[in-house]
Amino acid sequence: MPPTAEAIPNPENGFSALRRFLPYLWPKDRPALRLRVVIAMALVIGAKCITLLMPFAYKGAIDHMSRGHEAVGLAMALVVAYAGARFGGVLFDNLRNAIFERVGQEAARRLAMEVFAHLHRLSLRFHLERRTGSLSKVVERGTKSIDTMLYFLLFNIAPTIFELSAVCIIFFAKFGPGLVVATAAMVVVYIWFTRTMTEWRIGLRREWAASDGEAAQKAVDSLLNYETVKYFNAEGVEQRRYGESVRHLIDTTTKLEVSLAWLNIGQGFITNAMMAAAMAYSVWGWSKGQFTTGDVVFINTMLSQLFRPLDFLGMVYREIRQGLIDMEAMFTLVDTPAEVVDQPGAPELVAQGGAVRFDHVDFAYDPDRQILHDVDFVVPAGGTLAVVGPSGAGKSTLARLLFRFYDATAGRILIDGQEITRVNQASLRRAIGIVPQDTVLFNDTIGYNIAYGREGASQDEVIAAAKGASIHDFIRSLPQGYDTKVGERGLKLSGGEKQRVAIARTLLKDPQLLILDEATSALDSRTEAAIQDTLSHLAERRTTIIVAHRLSTIVHADEIIVLDKGRIVERGTHASLVAHGGLYAEMWARQQAEQREAEQAAEAEAA
Repeated sequence: MPPTAEAIPNPENGFSALRRFLPYLWPKDRPALRLRVVIAMALVIGAKCITLLMPFAYKGAIDHMSRGHEAVGLAMALVVAYAGARFGGVLFDNLRNAIFERVGQEAARRLAMEVFAHLHRLSLRFHLERRTGSLSKVVERGTKSIDTMLYFLLFNIAPTIFELSAVCIIFFAKFGPGLVVATAAMVVVYIWFTRTMTEWRIGLRREWAASDGEAAQKAVDSLLNYETVKYFNAEGVEQRRYGESVRHLIDTTTKLEVSLAWLNIGQGFITNAMMAAAMAYSVWGWSKGQFTTGDVVFINTMLSQLFRPLDFLGMVYREIRQGLIDMEAMFTLVDTPAEVVDQPGAPELVAQGGAVRFDHVDFAYDPDRQILHDVDFVVPAGGTLAVVGPSGAGKSTLARLLFRFYDATAGRILIDGQEITRVNQASLRRAIGIVPQDTVLFNDTIGYNIAYGREGASQDEVIAAAKGASIHDFIRSLPQGYDTKVGERGLKLSGGEKQRVAIARTLLKDPQLLILDEATSALDSRTEAAIQDTLSHLAERRTTIIVAHRLSTIVHADEIIVLDKGRIVERGTHASLVAHGGLYAEMWARQQAEQREAEQAAEAEAA
């Protein structure tokens, strides 16, 4: 199963995700990005230095004002310098953001691409077991956390440590160790309180993330199955299920926000208690003649400037901890091993006709659920093999094994004498084309879906494939032609139209080995007959494996094998199998009887 919010490791381990991500900030092959990082950090230091000079200007202005009107000019100059320093800090901060933005976005892009590519490398087993909504949330939250964490780590935590160190040095030099100890103690208490509260809130965050993922999953699942909901008049059921998830999400969100309020209250109490003590100390020193009026303002300004990033630091710590959770979940996804991998240095498949051999193949999805038992057959180059049998016999599993969505548990599968586990998967899949039973199309144009058969295909080649699949005239009749949107999963097209699109893109791919996986079983007899002619044309000069439900579509096959409970129980031509009187003959007789009944019913209705 893909990682979800409930399955996230202990947040203490989340810092390993941070260590894994940091190299994306310093890419070896991008010196321009490295330069941007250096400039951004220089601007950070410059902005903090300007910020530390501001209280000195403010103090000087107040001290000169206290001496009388003769110093008003210098006091005004110092006030202007103070305002200029404030603007300088804002200027440097925004320049830093502008320069660094490209670095952060590029790092997020590279990581997102790595995650996306890894998802496509994972096995079919993983994707059959996935929860689409929860999985998309893991990736979404993980990539979004990158930008936030980069900003906080580089532009808040590091500068705040620098500023705190500088403030302590200045306080020690001007006011002695007492104020330094008090400031350091306040910071320690503040960090302890923030960390303690945040650890508590992380548990609430996990609960919220689980609720959020569950609500998203139910919404996505319901909308993807829109037709099924309508078929069974189940809108009310779906609304209740979604409403329960949203109600739980609201409850967890409320707890999370209330905990934030208590955290902010505690942080405010600590910082304001420190401010009150420091100001009282400075006023006492002023009354004893130890400090000037400007010193009182200086301490106030310096602490106010320190408290601003400290107040922000509380939120930063929360965001970083939560971001680490999200990033750790995403990296857990990245670390999910692929079940089917190429051998190191695996060569390309050299297809020379597409001859196929299953050599005593066993297969099990799970150790306690074996699907295929000692399946052994040969399809010569250019030949046609049909596979039939009851539902659940393992017919479609043969196609999945040929594509290496799974590897056989025992035995070998060879194409043109080459064992498919010893060649790279990309070359293997280039040599095989499939027209599946359930054609799923991308929510794009008809032209895009046909062109998906071969990257870089020209418009003329797409049109030629459409003509070969007998769908060109239909496409031309549409107002937008090849630019017509097919809708999500192709729902705007009929079953026969989708099937022809699948045939067209397989024609465009032009494979040497063709698999027809019950390609017409969901169609009516008239549409099936029309598409069957197209499929026959598609199978010409190609090695073809037909997984069939309707036996009338495979009577021409060179050989037919009958699977039952994962075993080949009969094999031969159509005529020999009917004459044998076994399972195939029984299936043939049943389907012929059903066809006669349907024809009689149609005649009676017409009469």
